Amino acid sequence: MAAGGPRRRLVHLDMKGAPPRAAYLAEVLPLLRALGGSGLLLEYEDTFPYAGPLQPLRAPHAYSPAELRAVLRQARALGLEPVPLVQTFGHMEFVLKHKEFAHLREVKVFPNALNPHKEESRALVKAMIDQVMALHEDVKWFHIGCDEVYYLGEGEESKQWLQQQGNTPEKLCLSHIKAVASCVASSYPAVTPIVWDDMLRGMSEETLAESGVPQLVQPMIWDYAADLDVEGKVQLIEKYRRCGFSKVWFASAFKGATGVNQSLTLIGHHLKNHLQWLKVASDSPADVLEGIALTGWQRYDHFSVLCELLPVAVPSLAVCLQALENGGYSEKIKENVEKLLGMSNLETETFMSTALGTFPGSNILTLVTQVSFYLKSSVDELLERNRYVTGWFSPYHRKRRIIHPIIMHHFQPDAVSLLSKWNAVVQDLRAAMEQVFHQCTVEEWMEENVHPSLQKLQQMVDDLDEAIKAQN
Repeated sequence: MAAGGPRRRLVHLDMKGAPPRAAYLAEVLPLLRALGGSGLLLEYEDTFPYAGPLQPLRAPHAYSPAELRAVLRQARALGLEPVPLVQTFGHMEFVLKHKEFAHLREVKVFPNALNPHKEESRALVKAMIDQVMALHEDVKWFHIGCDEVYYLGEGEESKQWLQQQGNTPEKLCLSHIKAVASCVASSYPAVTPIVWDDMLRGMSEETLAESGVPQLVQPMIWDYAADLDVEGKVQLIEKYRRCGFSKVWFASAFKGATGVNQSLTLIGHHLKNHLQWLKVASDSPADVLEGIALTGWQRYDHFSVLCELLPVAVPSLAVCLQALENGGYSEKIKENVEKLLGMSNLETETFMSTALGTFPGSNILTLVTQVSFYLKSSVDELLERNRYVTGWFSPYHRKRRIIHPIIMHHFQPDAVSLLSKWNAVVQDLRAAMEQVFHQCTVEEWMEENVHPSLQKLQQMVDDLDEAIKAQN
């Protein structure tokens, strides 16, 4: 493998949570290119402007066709190759949660997996692919998802199918992947389908080779761990080669892989993950690797909370892209990243306590860092560890509006000043987030990360006012 690592480096934009406004994407794309990105893996989910019978899939904040055309035009002009991703088997909650499509679930009560036996399931998948392809002319690859197809084989039709001689859950999985890949191949002969590889990993070489799938798709091997098993990956690649796959992709992570409700990105974890992937690349045949996707998950699935916001993780993405482009990471590369981001002190081993930069959305990183580090701890310090509050303004006192006038002076000014400080920070953060995200994202992030502590503090100050009034 060349010293520079994988030649194709796709930055994954996961839009099933906190999809950035089109204007922010326009600001950030040139930076992605400058940092070493060569393409975009675009996972739209419910933000794609689906129309006609697929209209229900479209979220209220979905991009318009004109916005997407502009983003794709700009990406191409910058030399960023777009690769669309549409889930076609597992992780189909955004489709199967709707009553119009609920009858196509593999298991009646679970909206995650598609029933692979129904003709209508394939028609649905084809319609989704066709609408996405209509906006993405000239793409070379199309990612059809197919990871984590939980409960496959547990639907009524599957149970009957599996009772027939020679039928197995693996064959069921492969037959659907083959059907979807064949549909792409027949409608778009110049396009190669990509699939996540986790459903294939445990299958025997014989099962994979006989399925005909290796001739139709390229597997994307994903692993986001900092201590990824290099030797195991090299052997897996060899196995895939023997089965007939001509090329493979890797998938690393620059965010969204270290905790379902993570708010700050631990750069060191993601850097180590990329350095491990570089080792896999250097230990594998040079002609087998098509490229790598740097995933940036925004939710673990359609129904989970938000993890790190994109602007918060830009420094991590920068470090990871530069490590891939240069085949490693050094002090010199770190300085280059700092220059590109306008940051003076890029910490990789700890969370940055003061994160200032000039890249698009850097003010969000600064304020989110402040909130994550200090909001809960400062409120807990006052409410749970200040002896005047715990001793003279306990829940018992608050409920009965009892306050000792002398003691009150020991904590009232602190409480009022803390509240006004955090209200100001949150107001700034809200304004910064509204530039980049839709209102629904701002509300969700605030409810998860700000309200629990801020409302506790507000309530305490309100109770104090009430108690003082009662005294007077």
